[in-house]
Amino acid sequence: MKSFGGRLGALSAATTVAFGLGLSAQPASAQKTLTVIPHADLRVLDPLQAAATITTMHATNIYDQLFAWDVDLQPKPQMVGNYSVSPDKLTYTMTLRPGLKWHDGTAVTTKDVIASVNRWMKRDPIGRKMGESVAEMTATDANTFVIKMKAPYAWVEYSLGNHAGNFPAIMREKEAMTDPFTAVANDAQIGSGPFKFVASEWKPGSEVVYVKNADYVPRSEPPDAMAGGKMAKVDRLVFKVIPDANTAANALLKGEVDMIDMPAGDILPLLEKDKDIVVQKVHPVGGFGFFRPNGLHPPFNNIKARQALALIASQEDFLAAGFGDKKWWNTCFSYYVCKSAYGTEVGSEPYRKPDIAKAKQLLAEAGYKGEKIYVIGTKEIAHIGAITEVLVDGLRKAGVNVELEMMDWGTMVTRFGGNKNVPGVQGGWHLWSASGSWSTWHNPLTNLGTNMSTDSSWAGWAADEEAEKLRNAFIAAGTKEERMAVLDKLHRRLWEVVPYVMTGQYDQPYAWRKNVSGVLPTSKLVLFNIAKQ
Repeated sequence: MKSFGGRLGALSAATTVAFGLGLSAQPASAQKTLTVIPHADLRVLDPLQAAATITTMHATNIYDQLFAWDVDLQPKPQMVGNYSVSPDKLTYTMTLRPGLKWHDGTAVTTKDVIASVNRWMKRDPIGRKMGESVAEMTATDANTFVIKMKAPYAWVEYSLGNHAGNFPAIMREKEAMTDPFTAVANDAQIGSGPFKFVASEWKPGSEVVYVKNADYVPRSEPPDAMAGGKMAKVDRLVFKVIPDANTAANALLKGEVDMIDMPAGDILPLLEKDKDIVVQKVHPVGGFGFFRPNGLHPPFNNIKARQALALIASQEDFLAAGFGDKKWWNTCFSYYVCKSAYGTEVGSEPYRKPDIAKAKQLLAEAGYKGEKIYVIGTKEIAHIGAITEVLVDGLRKAGVNVELEMMDWGTMVTRFGGNKNVPGVQGGWHLWSASGSWSTWHNPLTNLGTNMSTDSSWAGWAADEEAEKLRNAFIAAGTKEERMAVLDKLHRRLWEVVPYVMTGQYDQPYAWRKNVSGVLPTSKLVLFNIAKQ
């Protein structure tokens, strides 16, 4: 696996041991602090309460998971050492690898694992789907547990290694017993991962602090995205919140910070001119933009109104506003991400170019009569703010009466996350825009927005029986050939019901000083393995 430094270079491979039973210690280093400007302020700590990238980044710093996706999104054992699957694929026997400890020094046990997985299966869409096939989970002893299935399920390891949706963090049993719809207390963020969260130094809106977990025993395999050895190579990790793009750029240029997570497009030319700065993409396939309508309330509970949204502006307009130079983006009309295994674009043909007249017609047929449409957005993440403004402009051209409210990203996540109120009443909304990594969007199992079941928990809540029947057929298929036979039918149906509108695909650039090395190619930025000279 390769990592990024001042130049793209090969990472020296450690000796690989079967099942990666771990290294005895991490390499010693001088006291060093890595200071990162995150793309957003961290407001939600419990990964089951938000699928936001910043929450996942926090979770991957401090928690570990049973399996983990490599750079190709293939699951590899992480906390699990040896495991076996019965010939009938109904029994999974898993043993934890040696040396796993909580940040309080106590041992990780199967009681913690079972409680954590059960909590996750009640909340996360991927976990809930797996939970439908799980008969029971039992502990053989403190280190070995068994998952019994009702029927064979091809996605067990993949789901437990998920880096999309709600991160399946393994927590201590007492935190994992918390109701899955209630947040674990902020001062109980105690994991077993490579960094420890310093709750006493957390300053919301300003700074988040982590310190190296000296007791962490990484796997012996070379790091490979979320898989392999996770090594904390700095003693202190600081998220320094600087929302203003120009202030952030100046801080990086002066060496006051070491890295900017998702820098705004308009500061990239300035950063690229500096010989001490690296500007480079991290995601192997890229990110994906979209805007999501509220499928519970008029007018977007009507399919025709959602179809109209796909005609109000071009992807080129959205992408140019959000990411600037075309070298960082490309149009894509696949719900499952172009250049990925399931990246078909069939069914999108009627929606590839804007048509304001057709949009007006569809809105009228959906019963829209000029009622106020409430759009929420944020400028804290620059490309989301820019894309939201293009969205609003397109709506107004189509004769829509729009009220736009901008806010910080943390407030926006809380606002859209579970608010099913009538738009305009107690924070209710009609539309919001965001973006995500290809790891979330590439697969009908992991794609939150194409889960169209009536009990889908993801903000938007559009349901469609036919699309969900096809999605379930894809998930139930035992081979890739069987999945591909269903995929085109599913994708055509999605373009008929339009659960969200895609604003295009992009290669999100990141920026760091040249004395920083070890940035891993991965679907979401991870801070382990990064060293600072």
